[in-house]
Amino acid sequence: MKVQNRTNSIKKLAGLAAGLTILPIIAACEPQQTAQTPPATAPTAEATPGATTQSPAAPTAPPAAQAEADDNHVVDVVQANPSLKTLASVIDETDANEVLELQGPYTVFAPSDDAFNALPAETRQRLLQPENRQQLAQILFYHVVPGQVSANQLQSGDVKTVEGANVNVQVDQTANQVTVNDATVTQADIPASNGVIHIVDRVILPPNFSI
Repeated sequence: MKVQNRTNSIKKLAGLAAGLTILPIIAACEPQQTAQTPPATAPTAEATPGATTQSPAAPTAPPAAQAEADDNHVVDVVQANPSLKTLASVIDETDANEVLELQGPYTVFAPSDDAFNALPAETRQRLLQPENRQQLAQILFYHVVPGQVSANQLQSGDVKTVEGANVNVQVDQTANQVTVNDATVTQADIPASNGVIHIVDRVILPPNFSI
């Protein structure tokens, strides 16, 4: 019996010793799990500043009022040019500004004041009469071509006008000269927000025009 009791005591001491041996191992493992926890939250902390830095860059569009203030339509440019006073009055007389301001783009072969003065006096007087405003508008729109075409883009050939009939454009690159029917471009490429203006030295009359 004493031998058996001694054996049982030895087994208990061995089990206790084994338990004491395992405790430090468990204690060593627990701090490692705790140390790994903070890195799991680190990406979340970095993602938040990134979203904040992108949002202030969104409102970059310029004010619409500023864009409207910079507009200079074909009519505005004609009215501001001191050599196109007669053309400006013709635009007012025929209410053509309603077309030339709201639509486009246009290429305008604009007769100078000298070009209008070169017309026979009797023709000028008839054109300025109220009952002939339709014919005056017909002449005006015969000087207007749809689209915006600069001088270096002009090519020889027939071009349809807003009036409906064609004008004949001839480009002489050797002489650096452009003619439209029997009129010569004296000043080219005057810019407008809805087109371009080329000043010509003669009033161009539509084919078979009579007044």
